[in-house]
Amino acid sequence: MALRVFGSNARHWLEAAAVTAPAHYRELSGSFPQPPPPGHGNLTPPDIAEMLKPTGQDPSEPRAKKPAKCCPRQTSLLLFPGQGSQFVGMGKGLQKYDNVKQMFAAAEKILGYDLLSLCVNGPQGELNKTLHCQPAVFVTSLAAVERLHHENPDAVEKCVGAAGFSVGEFAALVFAGAMDFAEALYAVKVRAEAMQEASESIPSGMLSVVGRSKARYNYACLEAREHCKSLGLEEPVCEVANYLFPNGRVIAGHLQALEFLQQNSQKFHFLRTKLLPVCGAFHTRLMELATQPLQEILKTISIEKPLISVYSNVDAKKYMHSKHIQQLLVKQLVSPVKWEQTMHAMYEREQGTDFPDTYEVGPGNQLGTMLKNCNLKAWRFYKHIDV
Repeated sequence: MALRVFGSNARHWLEAAAVTAPAHYRELSGSFPQPPPPGHGNLTPPDIAEMLKPTGQDPSEPRAKKPAKCCPRQTSLLLFPGQGSQFVGMGKGLQKYDNVKQMFAAAEKILGYDLLSLCVNGPQGELNKTLHCQPAVFVTSLAAVERLHHENPDAVEKCVGAAGFSVGEFAALVFAGAMDFAEALYAVKVRAEAMQEASESIPSGMLSVVGRSKARYNYACLEAREHCKSLGLEEPVCEVANYLFPNGRVIAGHLQALEFLQQNSQKFHFLRTKLLPVCGAFHTRLMELATQPLQEILKTISIEKPLISVYSNVDAKKYMHSKHIQQLLVKQLVSPVKWEQTMHAMYEREQGTDFPDTYEVGPGNQLGTMLKNCNLKAWRFYKHIDV
């Protein structure tokens, strides 16, 4: 499969991992940091080139052509989901595609366990663990791109932009030619393990909130922090971690703060609150411990400027260059996901201008629901690619 964008020849991520510059990967393998912070073990990856050696097949490599300038209805955008979208059985409908089989085979060697079996058979409790679900969502999302390419090649060929929710950014960047599949998966592995460890160090969580138009989320968080201080908790954390859609937020922090918000939901004009099935306050400063391992691993892998527009969770703006990507992927861990703002940036256009086709590639259809709440007109051209 080729990704034809702006005249650049971006081969399929797996082909590139298997065929291109094996000497580079052997050299790279030895350059991964040896002793990161305690608890993470040895981060030196296996020899990726050796793992992904081609098996005799010679994948086609069509040449990319610079597309002519076209109207929005002749373009597409891809959205990649994040943690929380996983479910037992995902990936089952994608095994008929050869490239998907190769992806999961490579993932098993990189991760050290059978990811496909975990995705298809569970158990759900193991799949839900941060260290498992992030690689699972990453690989399954790129596998969904394979399905989209088989069923509707034009949707991939005419793609002009992508965005991913949290860990979904890594899949978006691989799709856009900015990162290699194998290297990005290893970075996701390190990220997931570091976030799992940070989560287990402090009792914390995340609370989904839908509020009225007059809801004051920052004020509610301030009140919750003051409540925690009255309980003797030093430096309590309670802040907006995800901006999902108008009046849709995820608030994260210490469990005592989240319980306070639930008990006082009417006071803060919250219509609905629900604790999410995660064990950490992702995208808050409680994830500070996870930043160094990710920062170190990103320094060792090759990152290029994306061939299409990819939007950052941190500021809802397009990534400009490799250093920019490296910096913001780390900052994302301790910053709120500005998804609502990203949707506005991606779909902003003059009145009367058509919207592109949008495809959610990966497990679940939560991003489609958010798009519907952010921009109903754009959502009318939305489709989910089932996994």
